[in-house]
Amino acid sequence: MQHRILVLGAGYTGAFAAGRLARRLHPEDVAVTLVNAEPDFVERVRMHQVAAGQDLKPRPFADMFAGTGVELKLAKVTAVDADAKTVAVTTANGTETLRYDTLVYALGSGWNAQGVPGAAEHAFEIASRPGALKLRDRLARMDAGQTITVVGGGLTGVEAATEFAEARPDLKVALVARGGLGDWVSPKGQRHLRKVFAKLGITVHEHTEVAEVRPDAVVTAGGAEIPSAATVWTAGFAVHPIAAATTMDTTDRGQIVVDRDMASVSHPDVFAVGDAGYAIGDAGKPLRMSCASGIPMAQVAADAITARLTGAKAGRAPLAYFQQCVSLGRKEGLIQFVTADDRARSASIRGRFAAGYKELICKGAAWGAANPTYGAPTRRRRTATPAPNRTTTKALA
Repeated sequence: MQHRILVLGAGYTGAFAAGRLARRLHPEDVAVTLVNAEPDFVERVRMHQVAAGQDLKPRPFADMFAGTGVELKLAKVTAVDADAKTVAVTTANGTETLRYDTLVYALGSGWNAQGVPGAAEHAFEIASRPGALKLRDRLARMDAGQTITVVGGGLTGVEAATEFAEARPDLKVALVARGGLGDWVSPKGQRHLRKVFAKLGITVHEHTEVAEVRPDAVVTAGGAEIPSAATVWTAGFAVHPIAAATTMDTTDRGQIVVDRDMASVSHPDVFAVGDAGYAIGDAGKPLRMSCASGIPMAQVAADAITARLTGAKAGRAPLAYFQQCVSLGRKEGLIQFVTADDRARSASIRGRFAAGYKELICKGAAWGAANPTYGAPTRRRRTATPAPNRTTTKALA
């Protein structure tokens, strides 16, 4: 009987994990099923570009995983029973229950309104493709001189504000940040951000808390009103709520607590990768929600699963940071080099070269997801436990 591996979510981490498992394990011994609600891969790190009116290359999963041995199931996950090892899903034909022997949980995260009054009702989000397309339609209908206000001074907010300002110079663009502009990068990086923001004419409201979002304005904690014909909320992410509803050990934010192999500390047959997993990096600090964390987590999980099933020794990818790549429109960028625990170093790359550097990073991440079994070995590993019609239990290298 085949060992059933179920991968939930086909973002960067889920797609990467499924592809790596498929190229490392023998299809006679293992069945890898990838469950996702949408039929196409979403380049989440580019959703601000989609909102600004740019079109991305289509990446259908049917093409991505053709011939890989990965079975794609289009379905929405509604519940996980980690004790019974089942997953409830909804498909176009109704509800189903899927069973697994090993689960890779990669459902990721969505936007988080942080409980701010009016944010859920009146703000736009760009953490998903539907959200980005909805904002794209709104921007297309905005008149010259109107203001689009981005709430959130992190990487997503900075990228969104500069993208909108460059794409729509006829609009006024404002950024509301709880801290200082780019206070998470080096002094040189901060100066570059201010230079680019000034060049693009972006108004920055630093050290400002948002108390309310209205249809036509953002209200600060101090009572000031910032006019806003469209408000974009980028102030944090919330993980998918399904994990918190299970018996698995999770954090207050709903992330699954995992060990160094990305296995759940309470249910070792469940591996959590990407934003869904609470993992400690090599520097001893929790990994932040990001693609930079998710891909190494997926590699560690896939290799640990392979080792567990085949008896081979698992290599461990490093869980440490090296850089933060920030696009500032299509012509400017910032590459901030960081320590292993994600603190800014003095070194950075700025300007047009940095923009090209960031573009290569984005293309590489998308290419890796779209070519999940590139470099597949000619002989995949056999499981250590005999399968039907097998005459050997030896694990092949």
